Amino acid sequence: MSVGPTRVALLGSTGSIGRQTLDVLTAAGPDAFRVVAMAAGRDAATFTAQIATARPAVVTLADAAALATVSLPAGTVADHDPDALLAFATRPDVDMVIVATGGIVSLRPVLAALRAGKVVATANKETLVAGGHLVMPLAAALAAQVADRRPDDPMASPLAWVRPIDSEHSAIWQCLVGERTDAVERLILTASGGPFRTRPAAAMGSITPQEALGHPTWSMGAKITVDSATLMNKGLEVIEAHWLYDVPYDRIDVLIHPQSLVHSMVEFVDGSLKAQLGLPDMRIPIQYAVTYPHRRPGPAPRLDLVAHPTLTFEAPDEARFPLLPIARAAGRSGPRATTALISADEVAVPRFLDGTLTYRGIATLVDGAVERFGTGPEPALDDLIALDAEVRAWADATDPHGREART
Repeated sequence: MSVGPTRVALLGSTGSIGRQTLDVLTAAGPDAFRVVAMAAGRDAATFTAQIATARPAVVTLADAAALATVSLPAGTVADHDPDALLAFATRPDVDMVIVATGGIVSLRPVLAALRAGKVVATANKETLVAGGHLVMPLAAALAAQVADRRPDDPMASPLAWVRPIDSEHSAIWQCLVGERTDAVERLILTASGGPFRTRPAAAMGSITPQEALGHPTWSMGAKITVDSATLMNKGLEVIEAHWLYDVPYDRIDVLIHPQSLVHSMVEFVDGSLKAQLGLPDMRIPIQYAVTYPHRRPGPAPRLDLVAHPTLTFEAPDEARFPLLPIARAAGRSGPRATTALISADEVAVPRFLDGTLTYRGIATLVDGAVERFGTGPEPALDDLIALDAEVRAWADATDPHGREART
């Protein structure tokens, strides 16, 4: 890290995580963080306002036409190169790359950042679901270099180099600080259960997009909200947990916790449980990721346990949430299966939202993609990118129930 403020490249600044990340960085002040590079998709209006506040040195948008409309203050330049994300992630004046983008497109800059010795804080699921076998060895190598010189340094851990922003994985990370990995019995990811926790499995076929977007506790983007309703998000988090914490799949459990106050837990071999609690506010895991190993005062509201006296837990109903076992099985099959899983879901959810796929069709389509594309040798980066494109094309051609090709 540099002496002075941590210098940041923020990829995906205009989405929900990106906006909250800027809130956290701004609240910490210019002596703590400086945004050097900033990238987003096509929301030029939001991006322009962010640039005016953050004053990065360089910016880009995936939509070249939208980038041409952005008004830049003095000292900020636009990068129109298609490989701008790669350049941002490897700039010599960047210490930390924060990945708030979706899609496998972020995997290449993440790998490049780690090879350049940068810290990566990521909310991008593809980074680990599809590319965990590529990402974590790089993080382990960086940690080992530190451990050789300073074994007690907080950076002598792979989690210091690939830092999870998801609330569940942040919770597990916080519970593991100071613990030996061989003392871990199991990881317990919590899930709210979404809007259909008590809906009978037989009634799931009539679910509408409007119903699926009605999350009871979190305010998120449409894609992650639907993934929460189907519990796909929890299946993806099981796969991420396997890679982040090097824990076998049979020691990673999921519990439904409707109050969304316990964000996840770790059980140790002596029978002890550690849990991380807090109100549902993504600024807490974002801030932990960017300030680790330190804690700073933050803008998130405090949890009053007296005002929230009831905490309940239940096992997930896999008949109601079939994507959870589908994801777990894909994880056991390997990176081709997990790439097919997440790539198919990236197509299935927008199709459900635009009315060209039924709710049940999401699971049918994703399961079909894993079966069709999930076997073969371990993929390199270019193989993953090609597989992602192939799966997306196939998923887009299935019928409204996620089965045979549409005509």
